[in-house]
Amino acid sequence: MKLTILGCYAATPRSMTNPTSQVLEIRNRMFLIDCGEGTQVQLRKNKLRFSKINHIFISHLHGDHFYGLIGLISTFSLLNRKTDLHVYGPKGVKEIILLQLRLSNSWTGYNLYFHELNSAEPQLVFEDDKVKVTTLPLKHRVYTNGFLFEEKPFERKLNVAAAEKYGIDVCYYQKIKNGGDITLENGRTIPNAELSFDPPAPKSYAFCSDTMYNEDLVPLMQSVDALYHESTFLESEKHLCEPTMHSTAKQAAAIAKAANAKQLILGHFSTRYDDIDNFKQEAATVFENVEVADDGKIFEI
Repeated sequence: MKLTILGCYAATPRSMTNPTSQVLEIRNRMFLIDCGEGTQVQLRKNKLRFSKINHIFISHLHGDHFYGLIGLISTFSLLNRKTDLHVYGPKGVKEIILLQLRLSNSWTGYNLYFHELNSAEPQLVFEDDKVKVTTLPLKHRVYTNGFLFEEKPFERKLNVAAAEKYGIDVCYYQKIKNGGDITLENGRTIPNAELSFDPPAPKSYAFCSDTMYNEDLVPLMQSVDALYHESTFLESEKHLCEPTMHSTAKQAAAIAKAANAKQLILGHFSTRYDDIDNFKQEAATVFENVEVADDGKIFEI
C-alpha cells in the first residue's frame, strides 16, 4: 500500500504548494482521493499513470478538494480514454460536472459514472475481490465524508513441501490456499496449518479531511495502519476551529491515539504558516508516530 501526496494545503493553490489530492495504490489498484486544482500536473510530476485511475473519491464540494476534477475528466477524453471512470462524492457533484461538459460541448468518449452520497452513516461505496472502501462521516461546513480503504485478506501461501510429503494432488492446492483442510484417501485429515503459511496481514488507510474534532470517528477506524487527518491550525489558532469547522494538529493526534492508529499523517495546513514541522512537534506531544504530509511525499504503509 503506497500513498502519494499530490497536494496537502488548505484553501488556495500557491506557486510551491497545492490543495488536497492524493493517490493510494493498493494491490495493483490506483485510487485518486480528492482532486484540487493542479492535480493532473502533480500526477505528471510524480509519474503516475492517468490510465490506471478508474475510481475517484471526492470528500466534499469545497473548491480546494474538487476544482481539478473537470480538468482531469476532460484530459482523459483528450487522451482517448475508453475505460469506465467512477466518481464517488456528495450529491451535486454530477450536476456540477455535467453542466460544464454540456456547456462546453465536451462530452466524454468513455463511460462516466457518478455515485452520489448523502448518508450521514458509514456506507460501503466500493468493493471488489481485494479492496473495500467505506465512508467516514465528517463534521464540516458542508456535507463531507472521509474514506476508509481496507485490503481484504490475502490467500494463504502453499507449503509445497508439505503437500508433496502427503501426496496431495495439485487440484487441491487452491483449496489449501483458501484455508481448507485436506482429507487423505486413508481418511486422515491434514489441518490447513500444516499445509500452508500465514499470509501478510491486510492493511488499512483512513482519509479524514476536512473536519472539526470528532470522536465519533474513533470506533470506525480502530487500529488503522495509517490515518491522514486534517490539521489546518496550530494550537495558537485553536479558536478558529469552531467557526471554520477544522482541527488542530493536537486534535488530530488525539483522534489517532484514541483509534489506536499505527501512524498519523497530518495535512491540510493553513497557508498562514511558514514551517509545517511545527504541526509535527505539537502532535507528537500527544501521539508518537506522526508524520507531516507534503506535496510529492510518498508513504509506504
